[in-house]
Amino acid sequence: MSNYRNPYPTVDIIIELLDDNSKIVLIERHNEPLGVAIPGGFVDYGESLESAAVREAKEETNLDITLLTQLKTYSNPTRDPRFHTVSTVFIATANGVPKAGDDAKSVIAIEINNIPENMVFDHKEILEDYVFWKRNQKFPSYTK
Repeated sequence: MSNYRNPYPTVDIIIELLDDNSKIVLIERHNEPLGVAIPGGFVDYGESLESAAVREAKEETNLDITLLTQLKTYSNPTRDPRFHTVSTVFIATANGVPKAGDDAKSVIAIEINNIPENMVFDHKEILEDYVFWKRNQKFPSYTK
């Protein structure tokens, strides 16, 4: 009998604040790996990607979000140093003031031109793709 291993499905959510449409929400992680991240997490068994995105956003930022679109899926086996994950990234909007919860140590709202250097996982690449998409309404050609 073979033993199969599969990547873990995750979601990440780029939350645009409607109260200040030039800012997005990021979290400072409370758990390893430490650093700044896009809110998100693991998809539970029996849960849709969309439901996981809404749940994770609420757990980590205390915001009720409205999903706008799916940005892209990221699957590089080395994107998470702990194990192989595949993340579907959503773009969402929210009103209100974010408040840290779950495994978020703190929450920050940044202007997209000020991406922090201490981003974890491949989140800096994701935000760079998001910026390109916002400006051009398309993605750069695949190079990976």
